[in-house]
Amino acid sequence: GSGARPGDAVIVSGTVGDHGLTVLSRREGLSLASDVQSDSAALNVMVEELILTIGDIHCLRDPTRGGLATKLNEIAQQSQLVCALHEDSIPVRDSVAAGCPVLGLDPLYRANGGKFICILPATKADEAIRTMQSYPEGKDAALICYFSTPDGLTRAGQVLFQPRTGGKSLMGRLEGEQPPRSC
Repeated sequence: GSGARPGDAVIVSGTVGDHGLTVLSRREGLSLASDVQSDSAALNVMVEELILTIGDIHCLRDPTRGGLATKLNEIAQQSQLVCALHEDSIPVRDSVAAGCPVLGLDPLYRANGGKFICILPATKADEAIRTMQSYPEGKDAALICYFSTPDGLTRAGQVLFQPRTGGKSLMGRLEGEQPPRSC
């Protein structure tokens, strides 16, 4: 996680929260209005192609335990950088966006069984996204934010969240009891 650099792009390989909401709803016998499905998938071939074709990847992370928000916090803290997530840039399926609030959950903290976070120089982001999107498991890959150095309003290790409705808030790690392992 300490490999992120100022100006690095943060790409998520697809939609977030699918696996965590699916496992929870099945485990608890919940019937959600729309069908949600796990995103569990083997990602080794896609990751290998990224490494071989892009090369200059500073960090790869699996956002399963604690979700996207927790992993970005870990990377920001280990790299002593800041990132600001805009809600509109984060790919979330409509079914997950609708199901999570009903259960009092945030999809950014839900497990992702078949996704990864890729941090690399911004100049290589478009090529990395094209590579990911050439695979079915990466068809929803998206650039979600950039890492920056702290300024007068931020401190090293912070993740900021900017919702559609405006404003900004600090986004921390998943607090309390970790959810049980799903796999």
